[in-house]
Amino acid sequence: MSQTTSDNARSAVRAGVVEVRSIDYVPKSERHGKVWHQGPFWFTGNFVLTTMVTGFVGPSLGMGVWWSVLAVVLGAAFGTFFMAFHANQGPRLGLPQMIQSRAQFGSRGAILPFAATIFVYCGFNVFNVILATEALRLVLPGGPLFWYPLLVLLAIGIAVIGHDLLHFVQRWLTPILIAVFALLTIGAVVLHGHAAAHQSGAGWAVFLVQFSAAAGYQISYAVYVSDYSRYLPSNVSSRGVISWTYLGAGGSAIWLMSLGAFLAAALPHPEAISSLQSVGNEMLPGFGTFAVLASVPALISVMAVNMYGAMLTGISTVDAYRPVRPTISIRVVGIVLFGAIATAVALTIPDSYLGSFNNFVILMLYFLVPWTAVNLIDFYIVRHGRYAITEIFNPNGIYGQWSWRGMLAYGVGFVAMIPFFDISFYTGTVTHWLGGADISFLVGLVVAGGLYWWLASGIDTVAERHAIEASDRALAEREAS
Repeated sequence: MSQTTSDNARSAVRAGVVEVRSIDYVPKSERHGKVWHQGPFWFTGNFVLTTMVTGFVGPSLGMGVWWSVLAVVLGAAFGTFFMAFHANQGPRLGLPQMIQSRAQFGSRGAILPFAATIFVYCGFNVFNVILATEALRLVLPGGPLFWYPLLVLLAIGIAVIGHDLLHFVQRWLTPILIAVFALLTIGAVVLHGHAAAHQSGAGWAVFLVQFSAAAGYQISYAVYVSDYSRYLPSNVSSRGVISWTYLGAGGSAIWLMSLGAFLAAALPHPEAISSLQSVGNEMLPGFGTFAVLASVPALISVMAVNMYGAMLTGISTVDAYRPVRPTISIRVVGIVLFGAIATAVALTIPDSYLGSFNNFVILMLYFLVPWTAVNLIDFYIVRHGRYAITEIFNPNGIYGQWSWRGMLAYGVGFVAMIPFFDISFYTGTVTHWLGGADISFLVGLVVAGGLYWWLASGIDTVAERHAIEASDRALAEREAS
């Protein structure tokens, strides 16, 4: 990198204008931000109506509200654990999450988890834009053909400006959402507590379905969580990054999913928009409508977060086959492309989307569990957070194009899960024996993570150590030039 280019990049970062980086390494001179910012960022990022819908699952299958809430708490706590530990990879490596996966899967082999990741991004944006449109149509005219493209364009604008604006928006939305939904939650409990408690069914199989839905929803963030911590200084506390991410994401998930379970148990026909509106308006005329509208900025913001992550993953995929120069233009093209895809899919999805959403969350869990197991075992146990950064961008380097260890562990882990699947269009053999209980996530974690740990014993860590030292020198020289 020339001196002029380096100076321009640093000036742009300091000025807080359009972000100049995408899949490339973030130099230490450009690192900024505070660890506690991870808390409000992930609180607001998870405090969306899509999260609340996840809590509908248990009561919709006949389970009582308190059992549903317990399943939500345990599932969200479990899933957020993986997400928070991925967040710590950001400041240590200065890389987007999925680029770092090349160390386990190879530059081209990483496309295996990339495909599932892009599916996650697009899927969430489809449901987010549908919910945001439903909220706005409570008070404004216009149908999906008007609102979907407009809302996506707003999200595109935020995503194009990039990392710092995303953090700013999420941080300042947090106190607003807390104030509005605290009042709404209290009102819901006071007005409908008796009705919610009246539903008291339970069942191990349904409990695991709700647990898996909550866990899968949280694990889905693992694929991009370090994208938003990679600008932090490299010497920040690991405990701080993990704790703030866990508190923010886990706290908002447990709150909203539990509220969703409560509403689904209390109301005869629970829906994300109408339920909030009716309960809030019972408290104070117009308050329910206001609460629903207050959730729209958070939905737009998290759509921008998803587009940003999809852009990074998409560029990483292309770069595996044809080197990509990470420019602002390529960022904009990637963001716009994924926004267009989400809009098109949203326009074709059926009006009754709750069943589709439940299937989506469970499928997401199936595809991402083996990846998160391999990635975390590699980072924390095999390589202890030490990688040759420059080699990750070298298709002919030590990490190669196809890393059979990661690919094999992922594939075996996924196949081992299949007999334990339980989804609307397929129920595994073992799940039948267990009365419908889905424990596939546990199988995937143990098999994929354990197999990779065993296979990784054959990695030449001495050669990699020399490559890491050479990479560190190269990065230091590049930053000093």
